[in-house]
Amino acid sequence: MTVGLPCADIGRSLEWYRTVFGFVAPGIEPAPGVVEFKVGPIWLQLIAEPVLRNGAQPVVRFGVIDAEVERERLLRLGLPAGDLQQVEGVLEYFEFSDPDGNLLSMYAEVEP
Repeated sequence: MTVGLPCADIGRSLEWYRTVFGFVAPGIEPAPGVVEFKVGPIWLQLIAEPVLRNGAQPVVRFGVIDAEVERERLLRLGLPAGDLQQVEGVLEYFEFSDPDGNLLSMYAEVEP
């Protein structure tokens, strides 16, 4: 599976995603203005194109070991992150956005 996200400034977005997710390799560039990174079993594709919003917005969610730890890490980086939410006995998560307003989330399963 590949998930593509529009980026108004691909250079800014590449730096942001490298900082947030620790991508060290440059990724692959299958076409001009497109960069992809392998994230677990999927590819995250950053696409240099205008960011247009006109309705419901999808959320790209990333599974992590500890959502609270990841949220605190983002806050230490100076990035805004939403409150930690809990689905009792199932998972905890928080939401945040990339520089282009693409909605992202990190979640962790919890023991019942």
